[in-house]
Amino acid sequence: MQYRTLGRTGVQVSSLALGAMNFGRIGRTTQDEATAIVDAALEAGVNVIDTADMYGDGESEEMVGKAIAGRRDDIVLATKAGLPIGEERNHQGGSRRWLVTELEASLRRLGVDHVDLYQIHRWDPNTGDEETLSALTDLQRAGKIRYFGSSTFPAYRIVQAQWAAREHRLSRYVTEQPSYSVLQRGIEAHVLPVTQEYGLGVLVWSPLASGWLSGAVREGRDITTHRSAILPERFDMSIPANRARLDAVERLAKVAEDAGLTLIQLALGFVTAHPGVTSALVGPRTVDHLHAQLAAADTVLTADVLDAIDEIVAPGTDLAPQENHDTPPALLTPTLRRR
Repeated sequence: MQYRTLGRTGVQVSSLALGAMNFGRIGRTTQDEATAIVDAALEAGVNVIDTADMYGDGESEEMVGKAIAGRRDDIVLATKAGLPIGEERNHQGGSRRWLVTELEASLRRLGVDHVDLYQIHRWDPNTGDEETLSALTDLQRAGKIRYFGSSTFPAYRIVQAQWAAREHRLSRYVTEQPSYSVLQRGIEAHVLPVTQEYGLGVLVWSPLASGWLSGAVREGRDITTHRSAILPERFDMSIPANRARLDAVERLAKVAEDAGLTLIQLALGFVTAHPGVTSALVGPRTVDHLHAQLAAADTVLTADVLDAIDEIVAPGTDLAPQENHDTPPALLTPTLRRR
């Protein structure tokens, strides 16, 4: 396992981090299975576990808490808040009211008195940066969080938040958690230059592109992955973007084979090769899935392999731009740009 410094915090974190979204109902993972995954990850040298309040409506946090009981001090524990919980309109967003309330709930579910990294799950256009940053700063000073970060923020919002922290003399976001893979390279053009400029740690999610780069999605095979059952439109081959992804996967598989690597090793080795990336989050549903991903822990791609990847998917290119999660709201909702 490789270790890197998380931004400018001085905290050393593993280059592969364990994402717990699939713990519980989302991934149909039982407590015993989740604990076995955590055991195997820690044994392999993983020291970061990332979850969120809305994964299974808190079920993931509860399962993580039980799995890490008795060894919390060895783990850099991260969770997130901000996406909707239930139907109540104020149970979401970046307001002080919600963040203070929901952090207490997360701590209770995790069975701990603090988290190391508390992340705003998505930028909240209804809440000012000063409101969110002041609440997070107070929670940090109270000892309930050690650091805080953003997740899937547009580049310009990352910049704005850094400015707001300085302008109002508040603590700042020290990490960003964007989506990044061989097939979705858009953040290379905007987010990663900004995070590098401000010295943010970067924990990337979906490095296997929702299973496209797991080796299970190949030409001529029926697609039976767990994710394809939940989000079938992402694997519908009548959609041009999906066809383009499959063509790229076939070419990438050949590059991996020629290099003596699995497709998973190629995919994870690619994202962790970028100097702006600190760790890649893997989200296994089973121990076998985890072991296949841990095989990439010491993968270092050669220059010729990286060049071959660039020829298949150009730097800064998203093969499925419709799946971006940091698109400014005005591009998605006509009323925000026309009235």
